[in-house]
Amino acid sequence: MNVVPDTSAVVDGRISAKIDDGEFAGATVLIPEAVVSELESQANNGEENGWNGLSELQRLAALADTGDIELEYVGVRPEPEQQGYAHRGEIDALIRELADEYDATFVTSDLVQSEVAQAKGLDVEYISPKTRDVGRLSIEDYFDEQTMSVHLRVDMPPMAKRGEVGEMHYQQIRDEVSTEEDLKEYTQEIIESAKQSTEGFIEIDEPGMTIVQFRDYRIAIAEPPFADAWEITAVRPIVKTSMEDYEHADELKGRLLERQRGVLISGAPGAGKSTFAQAVAEFLANNDFAVKTMEKPRDLQVGPEITQYTELAGQMEKTADSLLMVRPDYTIYDEVRKTNDFEVFADMRLAGVGMVGVVHATRPIDALQRLIGRVELGMIPQIVDTVVYIEAGQIEKVYDVTTQVKVPEGMMEEDLARPVIVVEEFETQTPEYEIYTFNRQVVTVPLQEGDRDEGGVSQLAKQEIEREIQSVTRGRVDVEIQGQNNAVVYVDENDISYVIGKGGGRIDDIENRLGMSIDVRTHEDKPSSVGGSSTQTEPRGDVVIPEITSRHVIIPLDGHAGETVEVQADGDYLFTATVGRGGDIQVSRGSAIAEELEHAIDRERQITVVTA
Repeated sequence: MNVVPDTSAVVDGRISAKIDDGEFAGATVLIPEAVVSELESQANNGEENGWNGLSELQRLAALADTGDIELEYVGVRPEPEQQGYAHRGEIDALIRELADEYDATFVTSDLVQSEVAQAKGLDVEYISPKTRDVGRLSIEDYFDEQTMSVHLRVDMPPMAKRGEVGEMHYQQIRDEVSTEEDLKEYTQEIIESAKQSTEGFIEIDEPGMTIVQFRDYRIAIAEPPFADAWEITAVRPIVKTSMEDYEHADELKGRLLERQRGVLISGAPGAGKSTFAQAVAEFLANNDFAVKTMEKPRDLQVGPEITQYTELAGQMEKTADSLLMVRPDYTIYDEVRKTNDFEVFADMRLAGVGMVGVVHATRPIDALQRLIGRVELGMIPQIVDTVVYIEAGQIEKVYDVTTQVKVPEGMMEEDLARPVIVVEEFETQTPEYEIYTFNRQVVTVPLQEGDRDEGGVSQLAKQEIEREIQSVTRGRVDVEIQGQNNAVVYVDENDISYVIGKGGGRIDDIENRLGMSIDVRTHEDKPSSVGGSSTQTEPRGDVVIPEITSRHVIIPLDGHAGETVEVQADGDYLFTATVGRGGDIQVSRGSAIAEELEHAIDRERQITVVTA
């Protein structure tokens, strides 16, 4: 009897088990060189499968030495090009050809490989992958009822995060330090348990990093060279909640059941965002909604009625495409972090799917601002109409997001009316922020007195006044905003007539357009001036060197793609912008912003960028 196993059967150790059982006793086991090549490559990359397969080959060699079987290595090593296309089935095809050539029984633990081989007319023996009931993992001994995570690192004592939700403390839990041998033993037990138990699976397996989901535990294993030392981090939820455990539960439940919504659950790391997302998911599922999740890794603790999806072929876009075929009522996206995640979230929401996204944010408004620059501004309320901010395991703030066509708060003229995103406190319906386009910029303006600063309407008004007046003066222009509707402009004495204009026409025009009263004075009248020179704002942030091309003024900002920043000249505010995907800000020449920026560059003012 000739037997040709593929890589999956060798890795699983099933050939030696069949020999021990007597089923393959006396058989000629033909090991394809393609299998050896694949196992060698996996072992060199530090993958456990490779080492398991090589151990099985050693067991087969020992069985051949005792005469239980005959062992031969057949075929040739695949070419590098074939190895590169292993994921497309090139190696599997080579192994099937050898089984056909030697008229052998083809043994595999890969269901797809089994189906293809049968279609090719081969004699196939499919062996289901091993599973077994796994008891308690050794690493669980470090956990108690209040432990959320355990952190093990070579040459360091074990640490843990313990306490109540929102009041976790990172503390040492044992005196003895962990050795590399200890962590390797834990790693082998964790990975083998995940493979052999129906209660676990390997979520990510990359050189240097393996992430395992086993029962309630998400376990990340890092090793050199990816990490500077072996490290194991095990995390589990310590609280499982329901919607009734939260404030505003009744109002939120009614809102979610009314129709499919776009919801962002935000908060700082460890605040309880995912715990609340799990409660929302189970509430929706219990109220006749079809609910799915999109997670990487999959660690939400939800009931069996909710299917949990991860990346399909390494891309959440493909997962989204599949879900659109399934048409769930709601999808829980844990977590929305990169630009690509926001785009996938937006596409699914605009396709009519209710979406609940988990987002890191240190303030409630920050969750919404992370959409700016990633999606069209006017589409934001259609994508996200509710923001829930979690702090210390409780709902701290809920925002209702709508669009209105109105004059922004703090402006007075009707011709300044525009689409404005209004962010209201959910319970009191009090507007707290407005988001709109002003002078080709997207601005977020706080409406509550405690939140107001010069980053809102006052900055915009100051910028517009400076731009207008600087265009007709030869000297320096300073603007002070005094109250909501008043400003003082300081210019050189010989520029005053140009600023006021004939019969006061120019200054009247600016006042009417901005809805502000403007008082024009000389620099000598400025209280902070000494000898006619005024105090300038101290520059802060990163110094940049803009590049002026035929069409744009380009500000390079590598590493800041997607961030909202302020551009300043000698510390004075110029404008706010969102950094593009290419890591720069491109301002079209001829625009008001570009003219002001070029004017600052011409005067050799220092251009800096500050993260907003």
